[in-house]
Amino acid sequence: MGKPTDFDGVRAASASTIEIDFYYQGARCRERIKLQPTPANLKKAARHRAAILDSIDNGTFDYAVTFPRSKNARKFIRGDRLDHYLTGWLEKKRPTLKTSTFQGYRKIIDGQLIPEFGHLLLGELKRGHVRDWAATLTCTNKRIANMVSPLRAALDDAMHDELIPANPLAGWHYRKQEAPREVDDIDPFTAEEQRAIVAAAPAAARPLLEFAFWSGLRTSELVALRWEDIDWQHKRLRVTRAMTQAARGTAEATKTAAGTRTIDLLPIAHDALTKQKPLSALHPSGHVFLNPRTGEPWTGDQAIRKTMWTHALKRAGVRYRRPYQTRHTFGSMMVSAGEPLAWVSRQMGHTSVITTTRIYARWIPVTNSQAGALATRAYADSRGSIA
Repeated sequence: MGKPTDFDGVRAASASTIEIDFYYQGARCRERIKLQPTPANLKKAARHRAAILDSIDNGTFDYAVTFPRSKNARKFIRGDRLDHYLTGWLEKKRPTLKTSTFQGYRKIIDGQLIPEFGHLLLGELKRGHVRDWAATLTCTNKRIANMVSPLRAALDDAMHDELIPANPLAGWHYRKQEAPREVDDIDPFTAEEQRAIVAAAPAAARPLLEFAFWSGLRTSELVALRWEDIDWQHKRLRVTRAMTQAARGTAEATKTAAGTRTIDLLPIAHDALTKQKPLSALHPSGHVFLNPRTGEPWTGDQAIRKTMWTHALKRAGVRYRRPYQTRHTFGSMMVSAGEPLAWVSRQMGHTSVITTTRIYARWIPVTNSQAGALATRAYADSRGSIA
């Protein structure tokens, strides 16, 4: 008969530790617990081992929770390596994501997340891993949030699929101290600069530029515009789609729900569309604006910058700003002329008037007027044109 201090699967391993021996998933496991091997502690270790065996039988045993510092725990963590999981997760999400969002996620996953965390198993990733990584980054808080976003979403799905017990990033955001900065890079064009840019552009590109300055559409919305979207009778335009470079010529939904909107066509914008009709109305694609170099629809918003915009600004002698500034030019013109903020907000597809106010606060005067009229008088010549 064994001694009173003899217990199955329990033995003194050193002067300060006790070893527990058990089988899990067909493998023999030996784990040490930091207890002096006294009779009382050996008995305590035996009870601990009995509880482990019971949880194994019940299917509730979690190796990593019971022995968090064990090197053996990694062998029994459920789930794929994080690089495999993220790659598969993104592919499954493809049908639910806009092409531009999918491409953005792919770049982040392949270029940032997998090189940093791909070697870990899905269940091994902790908040501390991401926090320590974020602390080494030199980019802005917004960029950090964008990089963490697909990881957070992937872990959320893993939790709902019962691959991990909880999302370690739930409710957590990393923010470092940043110096105050201006809201967006708003740098509108003056009326003189607008006229110089239009005059310097190829004749076939001028209606697009006039329309861009006087409609407030995003560049991605301009290239996706179709003739069927125009209500000539009521001088209105329905904005329902956008086309980014990532979409590779395929129109997608607008940037936000508020971006799908009906806008009023101000006289210059209406006149620009009238000028554009003989240039593209018969094109089989139905697109309003075509690339003057190819006579085909633009393939995305960046194509305008590369093939037409940059050259026009250089020939006009105008300081370079990106094409999106045509939208900010419209917004700043409208609010500085006193147009109603609610109307400007609807024209631009903002989620609320608060957004419009926040972006264009320094252009807002104390007066207002009938929508569009003051801006037309302030910025257009007597012929209702900026060309």
